[in-house]
Amino acid sequence: MPRMTQLLPTLPAIVGSFLWAAPAPAQTTARPVALLPAPQSLTAAEGGFTLTAASGIAIPASDAGARNAADRLADLLSRSGGPKLTVRAGGTIRFERVPGIAAEGYRLTTTSSGATISASDDAGLLYGAVTLWQLARPARSGSVIPAVTIVDAPRFRWRGLMLDSARHFQSPDFVKRLIDAMAANKLNTLHWHLVDDQGWRIEIRKYPKLTDVSAWRLPATAPGAPPLPRTGGFYTQGQIREIVAYASKRGITIVPEIEMPGHALSAIRAYPQLGMGVPLPKGVESDWGVFPWLYNTDETTFAFLQDVLDEVIPLFPSRYIHVGGDEAVKDQWKASPKIQAQMTSLGITSEDKLQSWFVQRIGRYLAAHDRRLIGWDEILDGGITPDATVMSWRGIDGAVAAAKAGHDAILSPAPILYLNHRQGVTAAEGTGRGELITLAQVYDFDPAPASIPAEQQRHILGLQGNLWTEHVRTEAGAAEAMFPRAAAIAELGWSPAGRRDFGDFVRRLAPQMTRLSTLGIDASPAIFRPVATLSPEGNQGRITLSGQPGLPLRYTIDGTPPGPGAAIYSAPLTVPVPTRLRVASMLDGVALPGAIDLNVTAAALRHRDDTQLKLCTQGIALRLIDDAPAKGPRAAFLTDIANPCWIYQAAPMDGVRSIAIDVGQIPFNFQIGHDVDKIRFRAPATPAGEVEVRDGCNGPHIATLPLGPAARNPAVTRLTAALKPMTGAHDLCITYTAKGVNPLWAISAVQLVTKP
Repeated sequence: MPRMTQLLPTLPAIVGSFLWAAPAPAQTTARPVALLPAPQSLTAAEGGFTLTAASGIAIPASDAGARNAADRLADLLSRSGGPKLTVRAGGTIRFERVPGIAAEGYRLTTTSSGATISASDDAGLLYGAVTLWQLARPARSGSVIPAVTIVDAPRFRWRGLMLDSARHFQSPDFVKRLIDAMAANKLNTLHWHLVDDQGWRIEIRKYPKLTDVSAWRLPATAPGAPPLPRTGGFYTQGQIREIVAYASKRGITIVPEIEMPGHALSAIRAYPQLGMGVPLPKGVESDWGVFPWLYNTDETTFAFLQDVLDEVIPLFPSRYIHVGGDEAVKDQWKASPKIQAQMTSLGITSEDKLQSWFVQRIGRYLAAHDRRLIGWDEILDGGITPDATVMSWRGIDGAVAAAKAGHDAILSPAPILYLNHRQGVTAAEGTGRGELITLAQVYDFDPAPASIPAEQQRHILGLQGNLWTEHVRTEAGAAEAMFPRAAAIAELGWSPAGRRDFGDFVRRLAPQMTRLSTLGIDASPAIFRPVATLSPEGNQGRITLSGQPGLPLRYTIDGTPPGPGAAIYSAPLTVPVPTRLRVASMLDGVALPGAIDLNVTAAALRHRDDTQLKLCTQGIALRLIDDAPAKGPRAAFLTDIANPCWIYQAAPMDGVRSIAIDVGQIPFNFQIGHDVDKIRFRAPATPAGEVEVRDGCNGPHIATLPLGPAARNPAVTRLTAALKPMTGAHDLCITYTAKGVNPLWAISAVQLVTKP
């Protein structure tokens, strides 16, 4: 089995050479600066100055915004290894107010005598401080600041990320670290998804059961597997005030989301009278997907929602309150005589229009409290209030329709800005949606589509990336899912149109990832991780390498780490067996994060993990975490839950005597409506079923591996079966038999064995 590990120990150590050049005096020839997002304009000159602890920061008297920007700059420099600065008269770094500079914009001038940051508003001063921090690089006696003149302002006013804390709870500390990372990229809006079917995360004092009951759940497990510990949590109102204040000091507005009328299971679970009276199956709160439980439309339910909003609004100074409005399956409304009678009395002719009536009523309540409603693009169905804002997730069509109708809109389309999709193709990636959405794809997104007429472009407030956490269990996984793709979103939202250069972006990204690491957010190295494909070639191994960004790949086969003198990969390699292969993407002679260390053995040449197998279909492709063990690392499985079927393409069958398949059982905890009836399996011959291997999906059956041993093991089990001799390359198609969808079986790896 191949072994892949990080080549170098830590991200700061790897990328440090890009962020911090070798110690140098202040008066040097200007070097290219690695700012992210790219500024509106930058003019570099020779020279600069050295920043030391004695330099100090000067601010206008009694200017709280300038003081906050100065504090943020001092904190950033200190956390990234720079000098500790204090605010004092005559400081080398000067903040000043200058009328007429665009909102959130700034001017930054650095010379041999110091730096001046000018802005009209608090946000501009703060962003000027962030840029100065990015300019700094260590020198022997402090930090060198190159001489530059920067004039900068954002392209869009909404530059956002959405964090889903409803499906999996993140600690307040993580939320603060995320806010720091957002500010470092000049993102200014955190859309906080606090309520969904699986969890209610915000304390509502009038309704304590919302958190006493619905902030907690037992994760789903496969039939017969031991239960997992209870999971969950919620944010007290005190914690939320603290987080909101923390964000405000960093130029970030937090927009809360309280879902309605769908995604309401957590509220109904705590207070059943809010629903349609349809019983909740035990443990349904641990399912994923689109649920049919909706709020009813009784006056007592609207009173409940207004009470909730009465506690939410004082916690969040945001102009906007998000009410969801998406994926409201209306079967329960359609089946209710009471709802149908109410529709008739109101003159409402469809359930979509009833949802519109529901959302408009909430919108009027928010307007009466000086807030604006924002919702997913389904709120357009049936009509919305004139001041409602639309967040377009079903492609960009919702934004186009909203803008043409005179509504403000935010672009947040799936799948391109959905950060729960995989961003790399190796087993080192996390779990989430199976479809690949790379950093380059995100960077190529157009936030000003031509389909929106020029006169209506003003309604596009900006763009937002969304992290849904159904399959993102850990905070480290959430950080890697968001970054570095969130840095690309930041640049799309900030930098001028028409200047995008992905190669240049990647060069500026490397030091930015180091900066984020100093702030407690470790970005995914998927963009830099080489991908190795192994196959036998006679008695040797054939290795094909590829990578995402187009950076050179350097490799060694003598066990040493790749450096600037290592061989550059240009064509498939043939190496003896065994060989230790080490590969890294390189930038300016330095190995980037994500390097691989691979033992090329006879077994590795005939091995495929879950990510190296091809899914037969892409119906509902997911990479799922195993449900065991309760503690410690768990396996992950790439599968199509609508059709569990895998292909080992071009399997080298010469000399193969048997096949070993590592399988795991996981719960089928997916709310997919009637689509579950379309999932079909061949009838099993044994109680637990069998894994079946065919020579091509329509070809002859070549192996059967009974699942009985795996059914008794909640974690991964290796099953083996002998094979008749075959020659050449064959596409091996792997499926399983079953009586139903639960448990769902999945493959962790396949090993072809040549020895008896």
